[in-house]
Amino acid sequence: MSSGPEPKRSRAESLLGAEARHQLNLAGRLSALAAVLWLPQAAALAWGIAGWAEGAPLSRTLWMALAFALVGLFRGWAERRAARLAYRAADETLHAQRQALLNREALRVGETSSAALAALLTEKLAALGPWVTRFRPAMARARVLPLLYLTVILPISWAAGLVLLVAGPLIPLFMALVGMAAQDASRKQMVEMGAMNTLLIDRISALPDLLLLNAAEASRAAFEVRAEALRERTMAVLRVAFLSSTVLELFSALGVAMVAVYVGFSLLGEIGIGTWGLFGPELTLFEGLFLLLLAPDFFQPLRDLASAWHDKAAAEAVADDLAALHTSEAIAVLGQGAEAVALAGPATVTLTGVRVRRRAQSVALPDVEVGPGGSLALRGPSGVGKSTALDLIAGLLVPSQGELRVAGQALDHAIADAWRARIAYVPQLVHIPELTLRAFLTGKPDGEVPLEALRRVRAERFVAALPEGLETVLGESGAGVSGGEARRLLLARALIRGADVILADEPTADLDASTGAAIIALLKGLSDEGRTVIVATHDPALARAMDRIVDLEPAPC
Repeated sequence: MSSGPEPKRSRAESLLGAEARHQLNLAGRLSALAAVLWLPQAAALAWGIAGWAEGAPLSRTLWMALAFALVGLFRGWAERRAARLAYRAADETLHAQRQALLNREALRVGETSSAALAALLTEKLAALGPWVTRFRPAMARARVLPLLYLTVILPISWAAGLVLLVAGPLIPLFMALVGMAAQDASRKQMVEMGAMNTLLIDRISALPDLLLLNAAEASRAAFEVRAEALRERTMAVLRVAFLSSTVLELFSALGVAMVAVYVGFSLLGEIGIGTWGLFGPELTLFEGLFLLLLAPDFFQPLRDLASAWHDKAAAEAVADDLAALHTSEAIAVLGQGAEAVALAGPATVTLTGVRVRRRAQSVALPDVEVGPGGSLALRGPSGVGKSTALDLIAGLLVPSQGELRVAGQALDHAIADAWRARIAYVPQLVHIPELTLRAFLTGKPDGEVPLEALRRVRAERFVAALPEGLETVLGESGAGVSGGEARRLLLARALIRGADVILADEPTADLDASTGAAIIALLKGLSDEGRTVIVATHDPALARAMDRIVDLEPAPC
């Protein structure tokens, strides 16, 4: 039998996995149980002190002290266990969300900058931790304890219960009013953090150009403007947090003070009303002490919830960022990017009725087939989609229609990694991993680099001129070599590793006429050796050297 629809979850709640949710539910119950145990502790403490003040036997006070200590030990265990469960759930949630984001974005090509992703993976996702460890347990306590305390206090004193009943709801009411402002402030802060990271990475990558153009002062001014904007957003979050805390403390202090005034005057005999007379017509010392001990803890769950309310606002802002990222337009990459055994079969590439879209760009590719010993030049104006076509053949994009076959099979997720094991891809912008040049070229830290491969790409001179030769670590930006030199190193790697398919994007760009002619001869020679060569180029000489030329034209969306 159906139990009815589940309550609608917030976006932040949807980030929790089943195991984390189970751990948090258990942590909430233990946290609430630990708070409930204050009731017998307060009763034992009040009974013991009242007995001592009224001249009761010392054993009564000692027994109450022992009961207080034993309950306190169990209460401490429950609080410790609840905290461990909450922190474990937070760690699992952060790990799962970071891993899911990395796995997703590593296999997608979207418009989100790497700086924005870095901010989301670090500072922003970290905001989920306090929400899990503080807000969720506080919510569990706030749902149970105030009502439970009222049911205990009201039979003792309807006056004290009335005071708490009036003051208590003011706190969640104020939290609801502040909540919208807190979430809006947190969202704006998150956006500003992402913008700051984007600016930082952009300026660091362009630092040599900024120095050459004498634009360091202008860049520093831009940083100051962005830093000031982030400071203002952060202070806005703090203002909301401090305002809510101040009002919360005011309400709880007034409530506790009014109960204390009532108890004090009742014990002095100045007030004779407000009790039900369960222990006599007037408020007894035990009742008064018990009320004084319970009144602060009536407000404590609400205070904890209010102080953690901005954690909820920050978590909802992060969840909104993740949701926006998941719904943004991005293009899936075929395969998993894992090492694989090279795909068997002839190194053929066949396109039939293929159209591919990248954001607003639509590229229609003519039907073409190129195989071992063949070469193809993709030609056309900048932005027409030559690089997009190479990405498609490499399995970095998925055709929106038509069929792409490689080695006689349709290129899909199952064979993409195996197909890429046969490819050498030379893009316009080269990213070199943090490896020595030797390891980058051979795939092994101590691999042998044939000098003939360096000579064929005209790289032997600038490699010898590097500070440590083949042991030089170039880094991601290829520091120490130009763009043209970096592309030649990729061609050398293709020679050394024996790639069957060469995909080259503007391989002769940034080269002098002599070096460019040598690269054209190399690519033609690779084709004559039986390899499949596909290039995207503006170079007429390179295009003429290929067996076939395909002119790309913009296609309607």
